[in-house]
Amino acid sequence: MDNGAVTLKNKLAKVVARLIILFICALVIYIIWDNNRITIAKQVVLVDHLPKEFEGYKILQITDLHSKEFGKNQSRLLKSINSTDYDAIVFTGDMILKSQSTYIKPFFQLLEGIQNKKNAIYIPGNEDPEAYYVNSKGVLVKSKFINGIEKRGVKFLESVYSIKKNNSSINFVDFETSILNPSQSEKQTNGIFLPEYAQTKQYIEHRKTLINEMSEINHLNESDVLIALNHYPIVDTRIDSLLNDSSLKFNDRKYDLIIAGHYHGGQIRLPFIGAPFVPEGWYKWGGLFPPQNRVKGLWEYKHTKQYVSTGLGSSNFIPFLKFRLFNPPEINVLTLKQKK
Repeated sequence: MDNGAVTLKNKLAKVVARLIILFICALVIYIIWDNNRITIAKQVVLVDHLPKEFEGYKILQITDLHSKEFGKNQSRLLKSINSTDYDAIVFTGDMILKSQSTYIKPFFQLLEGIQNKKNAIYIPGNEDPEAYYVNSKGVLVKSKFINGIEKRGVKFLESVYSIKKNNSSINFVDFETSILNPSQSEKQTNGIFLPEYAQTKQYIEHRKTLINEMSEINHLNESDVLIALNHYPIVDTRIDSLLNDSSLKFNDRKYDLIIAGHYHGGQIRLPFIGAPFVPEGWYKWGGLFPPQNRVKGLWEYKHTKQYVSTGLGSSNFIPFLKFRLFNPPEINVLTLKQKK
């Protein structure tokens, strides 16, 4: 090979190297920008028997914050929330990173800055601090985290929370509690981790009280709406399992909607492919190559509608992949409308 050909080859190699470096720099800049912007995803949910009193009822969902900060004192996130019209706001878990469980400031700053908390509800995720502990006197008490949430005007949902208008109501329930029979003990569900206090004698007695409170929804009127909140999506195989389990009350519940989070939309999304992975114990290979129409958004399976948000933050399940790709943070506005 002559010197001219070698020189040309070296020049091409340098050009390719520079292009690769420019691409990597551009991708990093894009990821930083994309991970710190906030989108508002809007979804209409049709309810067959929705009473006219709740036509256009708006639910704002906030989920999977993972201690992320959007501006000083959550200023940018609060701007998006406080400029949005809604009737109820629900927090569906993982507000904190388990590895930083004492770093609750970003979530509390968010709660303090939200203006409309007339109907504000929280359910825990697997990354959040535990809700209870048994103190030195053997008494089951709420954790500092839960007390802090309630002090800031948010309801810790353990059973049912009802909003009534005239003779109709919207009933928000904790999904896992809503399917239990009074004699049914809480059990380990595939892919769901029970808190340490769940099997204590004190909490078992407390759970009986919660199940008794849940009996309020045993005889709902035709015009009443039932919405279940759960951090984990309820996948098709689990719905099939619940339908076949006579020891649970799933068959008795006519949920108009289940609202969940947890998946982050896959967190890493690839063009033309979607999410290569979601953390789901009910799926083969633990959620590798999941069905893309079950990763985010609204779907219906066996007469059960479900909406799953991609959320705001990032999990550090794989530390070097603690970012979102082609998957900007989102808050969600779900509008209930009567099916024509």
